[in-house]
Amino acid sequence: MIDFHNHLIPGVDDGAASPDESAAALAVFREQGVRTVVATPHVNGALTASPAALETRLAEVDAGWAALQEVAAREPALRVLRGAEVMLDAPKVDASDPRLRLAGTRFVLVEFPFMNVPPNAPLAVFDLKMAGWRPVLAHPERYGNAAPDLADAQEWKRVGALLQVNAGSLLGRYGERPQRLAWALLEHGLVDYLGSDYHARGRCAVADCRAELERRGAGEQAELLMETNPARLLNGDDPLPVPPIAAPRPFWRRLFGG
Repeated sequence: MIDFHNHLIPGVDDGAASPDESAAALAVFREQGVRTVVATPHVNGALTASPAALETRLAEVDAGWAALQEVAAREPALRVLRGAEVMLDAPKVDASDPRLRLAGTRFVLVEFPFMNVPPNAPLAVFDLKMAGWRPVLAHPERYGNAAPDLADAQEWKRVGALLQVNAGSLLGRYGERPQRLAWALLEHGLVDYLGSDYHARGRCAVADCRAELERRGAGEQAELLMETNPARLLNGDDPLPVPPIAAPRPFWRRLFGG
């Protein structure tokens, strides 16, 4: 499997605090069947309006990346690449620095600030698309004010975003509402990728999430979401469509054979 949303670069954000924590997190990924990891530290998109401020921030990330590479050398079964999770905290964000994009591809992992959908959110996504980049919106199920009828998600897709749901959301690890929305997005065929958003502590959800998808008869979708489409992303290719996952039948229908 391939994971391109995690916080393993040590000492640069709210993820791994030290190389030892990074090493432990890489071991967790290996044990769960992940073979390629793209580390994505938080970077505020507003910094791209100031080249000096952006370079200062990316120099911090560069130093952490060097430390992660030393750790990764002890995990030969893993391929470790770099990217960023870019916050759309400004009307326009410049993703031209390859360090802001996933493994230097045209794909850029983005998030909205404060776990809320800001005004004119579709325009921020559209502007990135028009600049030649392919925005991948992280955890659309977790934004507290996102439309529960999926209208926001459908609009983000319409203007050019790809959607990456967190594996832990499907298991209820962020609460009932994100779990409900995550499954609804899958049931409507709106999700392109699954990612861990692993912060190098707690339980990584990748293996449990895949097992749950397979339990629900969605092994084909699991492969597309966790292997095929992430591999296509790293090759610079758009994802393949992921068939909708059937909603589980209500208990009374299962009980009476309806």
